[in-house]
Amino acid sequence: MSAVISINGREDAGGTRSPVVSGSPDRPLAFGATGGVALQDFLADVRGVAALLPDRPFAVNLCEDRYRFLVAFAAAAVRGQVTLLPPSRTRAAIDEVRAHHPDSYCLGDADACGCEDIAPLPHYLRLPDLLPRGEGGIPDVADDAVVAIGYTSGSTGAPKANLKTWGSFAASTAQNIAALDGLLPGDGGTAHVVATVPPQHMYGMEMSVLLPLVGGVAVHEARPFFPVDIAAALAGAPLPPLLVTTPVHLRALVESGVALPPLAGIVASTAPLPPALAAAAEAAFGCEVRELFGSTETCILARRRTALDDAWTLLPGVELQPQPDGTLVRAAHLAEAVALADIVELLDGGRFRLRGRQSDLLEIAGKRASLGDLTHRLLAIPGVRDAALLQLEPDACGVRRLAAAVVAPGMCESSIREALRQAVDPVFLPRPLRVVGSLPRNETGKLPRKALLELLSAL
Repeated sequence: MSAVISINGREDAGGTRSPVVSGSPDRPLAFGATGGVALQDFLADVRGVAALLPDRPFAVNLCEDRYRFLVAFAAAAVRGQVTLLPPSRTRAAIDEVRAHHPDSYCLGDADACGCEDIAPLPHYLRLPDLLPRGEGGIPDVADDAVVAIGYTSGSTGAPKANLKTWGSFAASTAQNIAALDGLLPGDGGTAHVVATVPPQHMYGMEMSVLLPLVGGVAVHEARPFFPVDIAAALAGAPLPPLLVTTPVHLRALVESGVALPPLAGIVASTAPLPPALAAAAEAAFGCEVRELFGSTETCILARRRTALDDAWTLLPGVELQPQPDGTLVRAAHLAEAVALADIVELLDGGRFRLRGRQSDLLEIAGKRASLGDLTHRLLAIPGVRDAALLQLEPDACGVRRLAAAVVAPGMCESSIREALRQAVDPVFLPRPLRVVGSLPRNETGKLPRKALLELLSAL
């Protein structure tokens, strides 16, 4: 294989290296409609694709097929290339990230490259339908090599870059195995995962890419979206599988009434999971629903069983230090402490409660409230299916009013506002409040602030 090249163009000087995938040659790494893929076959695909990649330092992996994403990510890593993870696969998001990395290229598994814009992406490599194969040993990667740069979702502002090394990914994956304790086979069997979240998202990267590579898990090759497709993918697992999903997908599953096969469990992340939804899912599917807490900056940090507990349990080795404007996070996989905007209340036994974000704290006319609490009260109104609140820029008088977009079929704006008036102080009533058909959530259910502002301005 070619030498590992760091992102500053210097050859790797040595140091600790680890295999790009671990386990026995015949252990299952992926499964799906075409059958299973063993680790040794995956490695042959990785070696073959690595030889195809252009000699550029950065790659944007747009593969829709999860197995092909896995192959392309591993091939890029062993070539010393950094995988860029935009906050979404819209053309605007891709172009914005590539503007910071003009020497990058894109690769994908379709002519349309998973991008909404019909204009061709420059330097786009489409993987062949039949992946090439190569011979050799197990490729390795320097532990201190940057293998990915994840960009935050932009839900609270402009997306920010976060560098991830192979060593930090391996350490965080070990913690994630601990987060899944009790949901994975304890008898040495291979856990099988079906994920609805895209692999390009950091949660999807952790739960459906890194777990198969270094955690001994087999993952379904596709990303099922509709409830019937999710049920079919789960039914194709040889053992009761773990469903990795989001609150948006979980709500759709519960409301659809679709029958699911026996599950090892369900994990959810990317947005707050309402306790009522967690309880409904446990009742409907007969398994534990475990919520995971993390961020692009830190990876997964904590877990909780949301149907029963409002407190989070930190993963082993993670420490939190409350600050006036947020929280400092320290963990073995983090090179330095990371500051989050979340405000926490520390409890005994490595537990904590979230108390919102500093940016969510509102003060209008001398009165204070939490944006999260106001959103919760809006969602509690009968008939409201989805809603989002945000604080607008100051008006001519310097007042930062609230605006709301609400999905509530059959309801009018005045009735929603009147119901909300019974639950909140009038100064916090959103003006404007608009009823919409749907919210512009991205693939993981997040709401970029820019998209929400554009929706409200268009009404």
